[in-house]
Amino acid sequence: MAEYVYDQDKVNTLLSTIIRTNGNEKGNNWLQQRLQLQQQTGAIPQFNQTFTAIPRFTGKEIITLSSSENEQLQTLLPSFFVHGWTLDRLARVWWLLQLPVSDKSVYLDTLEKLFNAAEMNELAALYSALPLLPWPEEWVARTSEGIRSNIGIVQEAIMLRNPYPAKYLSEPAWNQLVMKAIFTDKPLHLIHGLDERANAALTGILVDFAHERWAAGRTVDPMQWRLLVKFVDTANFPDITRIWHSLDTVEKEAAALVCAQSSYAPARDLLGQSPSLLAEIQAGSLTWDTVAKKIIK
Repeated sequence: MAEYVYDQDKVNTLLSTIIRTNGNEKGNNWLQQRLQLQQQTGAIPQFNQTFTAIPRFTGKEIITLSSSENEQLQTLLPSFFVHGWTLDRLARVWWLLQLPVSDKSVYLDTLEKLFNAAEMNELAALYSALPLLPWPEEWVARTSEGIRSNIGIVQEAIMLRNPYPAKYLSEPAWNQLVMKAIFTDKPLHLIHGLDERANAALTGILVDFAHERWAAGRTVDPMQWRLLVKFVDTANFPDITRIWHSLDTVEKEAAALVCAQSSYAPARDLLGQSPSLLAEIQAGSLTWDTVAKKIIK
């Protein structure tokens, strides 16, 4: 039997409540009927048909959560984020939790076939559900494959506010995710585990990427320098110095934050050249979040 890392019954009940609150009578009744039928028959074709048909009955409105529901969700599933989801995505994620896990091979086969047959909104729901699925290590290859997708909604479901990749991806796969996010202009500050998974190899890739961009007369997302905080050294310090002297205020602020959070002495000395930026950082008025807000596209 699969072991969940959360209280499945409580999560199931909470998601069901949020769905009912955001749904209409027709959609809610249909979901309940399909659930009863699934529990009675256990038929996989019926399960798949329901997963596909959900938007026709729930609609695709953006969900809202009460403060109480949000608190419960964060207590039960820290870092699991559903704000901004459409009702059909949440309903599909909830529906995936109704699939019996008594037979691992059947369970994995069913999910793999759903992935293989899914259109983009179904894929987004499947990838959004990764933090809730049992046997999490079984989805690593599938996630690595999804990172290479060119479909925006699928990319975002994997990359943004999803705790699964940071916890389970290998370093090369994680680095690929971050670079794909940069190439596709995703908001880096919404990648869960960005700071914790920063690594020397990724730092080298980012610096090389910056050099290529600069050589072509192009700019670099100031947020990417956040990943150098733990790895500032003699090799890349000239790059931090370059953005420190940038005429772009946001780039200079990014350099200041790197210097403030780095243990590299020359970086700390550089920050000392601007008492005003140092004071803003110490006061909490200059953070990576304030930088991100200035560059959101």
